[in-house]
Amino acid sequence: MPTFRTPAYYTLCYSDAGHGPAVLFFHPFPLDRHAWDAQVAALVPEHRVLAVDFPGFGESGPPPAGLTLASVAANVSRLARGLGLERLSVVGLSMGGYLALELAAQDTPLVERLVLADTRAGADSAEGAAGRERFAKRAEKEGIGWIADDMLPKLLRRRPDIQVSRRVAAAIALATPAGVAGAQRAMAARADHRGTLETLRMPALVITGTEDALISPEESVHMAELLPQGRLHAIPGAGHLSELEEPEAFNRALVSFLTE
Repeated sequence: MPTFRTPAYYTLCYSDAGHGPAVLFFHPFPLDRHAWDAQVAALVPEHRVLAVDFPGFGESGPPPAGLTLASVAANVSRLARGLGLERLSVVGLSMGGYLALELAAQDTPLVERLVLADTRAGADSAEGAAGRERFAKRAEKEGIGWIADDMLPKLLRRRPDIQVSRRVAAAIALATPAGVAGAQRAMAARADHRGTLETLRMPALVITGTEDALISPEESVHMAELLPQGRLHAIPGAGHLSELEEPEAFNRALVSFLTE
């Protein structure tokens, strides 16, 4: 897989396949770019599709101390422009949505269309940030063996498909303690972009699973209302990882939005 060496001396691994209008995917925590395999397969016949591993996940290098979402977004912007891309659509889910929104805020001319799935625009509360720090410290101390049991009930619908549960658990097992801790701290320190939504004039799609236990569908409704060209698409019966639990429904909404 190709990698990009950032000015902060860490590497971002990414996949790059297909030809046509470019689409960039940011994955959810605590998975990697393969969370998007079904979407990449659906788009690659007609699009150039990139998917990036967050530092410490997949094949990207370990995160540096003090990693921020803003710095990752800035480096992805450098990567995209270094590949000759002047315009692309950006798709992010959960943590990936935070990163997609940060990229759109930093480099608005780059982002032609924006998809924010099962995510939010606001920053963490003090309580939420403290919880992330506890999570980060536990990962550093104990490793990641406990994370699947802790997170699966939150990531998936009330009655999850056993194959999806196994796939997500296996993906979580590939994460690194440093990556988990770095991502949690980066998310805890992220900017509040609720005000940013009103400034983003590109077409935007907000996707929510109706059984999302981490981010309520009501938050997604509000985000879609704030985006000047925002629209909402709810996926019935999907939990937080809507792209994995209902990939066909997710793909229909995504392809329709990108090709209209």
